[in-house]
Amino acid sequence: MKQLLCIFFSIGVFISNSNAQFIDEGVIEFEVKTNIKKTMGSSPWAEMMKDKLPTFKTSYYNFTFKNDKSLYEFNHWENKDLIPDMYRKSDEKSVWFSDFSKQNINMQKDVFGTSFNIKDSIIKIEWKLSNENRIIAGYNCRKAVGKILDSVYVFAFYTDEITLPGGPCTINGLPGMILGMTIPRLYTSWIATNINTNKLSAEIIEPTSSKNIFKRSNIAATIDEKTKDWSDGDDPDSRKWIEQLIWNVML
Repeated sequence: MKQLLCIFFSIGVFISNSNAQFIDEGVIEFEVKTNIKKTMGSSPWAEMMKDKLPTFKTSYYNFTFKNDKSLYEFNHWENKDLIPDMYRKSDEKSVWFSDFSKQNINMQKDVFGTSFNIKDSIIKIEWKLSNENRIIAGYNCRKAVGKILDSVYVFAFYTDEITLPGGPCTINGLPGMILGMTIPRLYTSWIATNINTNKLSAEIIEPTSSKNIFKRSNIAATIDEKTKDWSDGDDPDSRKWIEQLIWNVML
């Protein structure tokens, strides 16, 4: 009797898995919300500026994926007129192209008018899965915690219904697509608000690279050099601001 029940159970699992719909291409819209007042620190200049700024800047990005390739890029602002130009340009001009079959990434970043083209391998993140689940954009997602850049924690929710092991920016490496995440040290959250699973009419093309190509290994030193006159290196608040800037460029 027990053997018969095991056979029926195995057949049921097989049929269930056969009928499962797994998604390998489409477009995901992410809402990205950053507390810009907290990113500014507590210097006298920052405190003076905070009264002139909204607490959050909210932007929307599209994550397009097909055939193990993805393109993550800016789409629009929630309230563009409330965000000063200096807090918008880097978001609007940054692009991430990932080729998961080759494990390569091409990031094009803007840092206060200076363009950085970073071409490197896709970062490897050590994840710890938990039993916590939540529904995001209609998909059941499981929680995972990872760490990047040696000390920056990422709290993510992924779904295995979307087969690409990707996510916003450079975050990746889970058994499915990340649909929600927060990085507390960057005061930023990402959440999928809409998922279009229609077949894409065209292939995803890697953006044209600039002449100056950087690796992650030298980007921190390069930004340190370019920003050395912007702040007092001995001031903890200034050091924290530069550190967050480097994290955002590397992300």
